[in-house]
Amino acid sequence: MSKVIISNPNSTPIVIPKSRVKTRKKLWKLFVETFSVLATLGIFGIPFYFVIINAFKNTQESSLLNMDWPSSFHLIENMKEVISARDGMIIRAFFNSVMITGISIVLLIILGAAAGYVLQRKVTKATPFFNFLILAGLIIPPAVVPTIWVLQEIGLFKTMPGIVLVEVALNLPFTILLYRGFMVTIPRSLDEAALIDGCGRFRLFFNIILPLLKPVSATVIVLTAVSVYNDFVNPLYFFPGAENATLQLTLYNFMSMYMTKWNLLFTNILLISIPPLILFIIFNKKIVAGMTAGSVK
Repeated sequence: MSKVIISNPNSTPIVIPKSRVKTRKKLWKLFVETFSVLATLGIFGIPFYFVIINAFKNTQESSLLNMDWPSSFHLIENMKEVISARDGMIIRAFFNSVMITGISIVLLIILGAAAGYVLQRKVTKATPFFNFLILAGLIIPPAVVPTIWVLQEIGLFKTMPGIVLVEVALNLPFTILLYRGFMVTIPRSLDEAALIDGCGRFRLFFNIILPLLKPVSATVIVLTAVSVYNDFVNPLYFFPGAENATLQLTLYNFMSMYMTKWNLLFTNILLISIPPLILFIIFNKKIVAGMTAGSVK
């Protein structure tokens, strides 16, 4: 049996079986993993439970803002009232959010993949400058007033194309980094073989390279969908108006200076949280695969 000897200058050496050392390491590892899982469930699960349990309550019980079990369930009534509030504003908001999210994803995939492909394949003296611009887009916060002025000058303020361009501009730097990192896994010999066979540059990118980017494209779709769908600030500044409301802005329907209907507010939060939650659960593995691809060549 293997042993671990711990020397002690004042006494005889202490002999510990190696199996006991391994057992202690396994127990410590199990403790750390269990604690991490429980801490994660506590951090993310308790707020979600708080929202769900208050969405089941009536106005009086939900105003207490506690996690007690409701005396009676009113989720169906709350959902009907949320959907019918302000002439079905949540329906219009859902359409606006879906349109903004869908168009933004399509543009980000095309522009991000094309930019990542060029930056990874064609390294020139201007490449460090473009890399600096990408990093600057990640670091420098957007300026609200100048952006509104630009959108007004080009006639896109309070319009769907205007808010889409804002969302694309804010998410494009991170998208380019993802595609450029994944592009390392695609050999250059594939490009050379296609060009030798007479394939043009555009056909090479759209017919050969872009289909190979499905893992990272899935990552971009999920991350962008969650980011744009849950965006509250940009639609508030650049897409104002009751007819232009997005799902996040419908939270104002049940909040005021003098009274807040917490049961309806939490029901609204629950309704608008379900689609991104389902999307994240379905594409969870693809998100990890797309973000880690290209890290090791």
